Amino acid sequence: MNRPSQVLLLLALTTAAFLAGSWRSRHAAENPATNTRRILYYTDPMHPSYKSDKPGTAPDCGMKLEPVYADGGPSSPTPDGGVPAERPGAVRIDNAKLQLAGVATGVVEKVSEDYAIRLFGRVAADEARTYKLNAGVEGYFQQVAPPTTGSRVTRNQLLATFSTPMAVMPIQTYLLNLDTEDRVNQAGANSAELQSSAAVRANIQQRIQQLQNLGMTAVQMDEIKRTRVFPEGIRVLAPVDGMVLSRNVSPGQKFDRGAEWYRIADLSKVWILADVFDGDAQYLRPGMSARVSLPALRKSVPALVSEVLPQFDANSRTLKVRLEVENRDYTLRPDMFVDVEVKVPISQVVAVPLDAVFDSGLKKTVFVDLGDGNFEPREVETGKRFAGRVEIVKGLNQGERIVLTASFLLDSETRMKQASNSVHEATAQDPVCGMKLQVAKAGAQGEYRGVTHYFCSKSCKEKFTSNPVHYSAGEIAAQAR
Repeated sequence: MNRPSQVLLLLALTTAAFLAGSWRSRHAAENPATNTRRILYYTDPMHPSYKSDKPGTAPDCGMKLEPVYADGGPSSPTPDGGVPAERPGAVRIDNAKLQLAGVATGVVEKVSEDYAIRLFGRVAADEARTYKLNAGVEGYFQQVAPPTTGSRVTRNQLLATFSTPMAVMPIQTYLLNLDTEDRVNQAGANSAELQSSAAVRANIQQRIQQLQNLGMTAVQMDEIKRTRVFPEGIRVLAPVDGMVLSRNVSPGQKFDRGAEWYRIADLSKVWILADVFDGDAQYLRPGMSARVSLPALRKSVPALVSEVLPQFDANSRTLKVRLEVENRDYTLRPDMFVDVEVKVPISQVVAVPLDAVFDSGLKKTVFVDLGDGNFEPREVETGKRFAGRVEIVKGLNQGERIVLTASFLLDSETRMKQASNSVHEATAQDPVCGMKLQVAKAGAQGEYRGVTHYFCSKSCKEKFTSNPVHYSAGEIAAQAR
């Protein structure tokens, strides 16, 4: 076969293939039965009870019959030839648009993570380590040492010296009892004084209690016992190493019985009082580890949850949680503000990435992947947030596939579909036959005196056009009833 014959044969085969493909496409479009979806019957959209095994128009109103498919899906295909999603509110997006927007999907899983509860706290002195120095008798201060409010003091450091007439008799009696005790100890085993040693010791103990009530410390009483010298005044000593929280003394000042001189706190261990909401308070237990941070100092120290107090703050609507912190270097001072973080182990909860939840302010939505480009907006209830995830309390189940990123695209598509559905679902009443119909599926429409009327068929519109006054009056009367 020569070359011109080969070229003609190839051209003829190409033309035949093109014509065959075009005929097949037209045939598939004109004959729905050739589609992969099997049609059960045809029905009148205005009267679903009417069924026909052939396409055509309804005998009552002349509207086009719609097919009912065996898969139960809607009759109208999507622009890309697929079947729209069957669930209410679902949308279909072609793959090109999904790839362009960077939509990624993933499976909903149950996870176990540490949920970090972040609180705002205030440092407070441990009440069990706070000491109040009060006056046991009336008197006046002879001397006052330099430490003032906020100063650090050491145990048995001199704070002040006071004098009181009521101390003379107990101190003299104490000295006499001490002399008696010395004589008893020097006496022999059969001495009569030795037999009264128990009474002497009881008298000394009574004098010690009297001096303690006056405000004398054990250090000064031991000094009197050692030197046997009547003191010029009673010394006030610091009971512990700590910080002076308050000072109410001055040289020559007179005081009454019960007056508070000093308040000293041992700050080697302090409290942190933090506000916590009800939802988080239920997860806190005594003994849980925590971390206390001072942002200004860029320092953090470990802490332990001591107790969730039952008191409720009406202003902040929070409970109080108390934590204990070792404070050997005195970094934490009373009334300092700190940040507190408590990590609570959360096991086996349904959680999704934060970006997967679209929060409109009024509701929170997650888009479920139904397959084949179909997505269903699902309203959910969220719980705790941890490690870039959020707990789903209600709305999703483990194993469902959802959209992880670019949910804004699906939200916009959903809003557009809802707006379109609101238009298509609008209903009207045919003024001629009285049939209620959807505006989007009306067989005809017309306007009379500025009012748009919808008809189930062209025949009803023709009747209306022939006598619009009659049918308009009837419609107005029906609306009045």
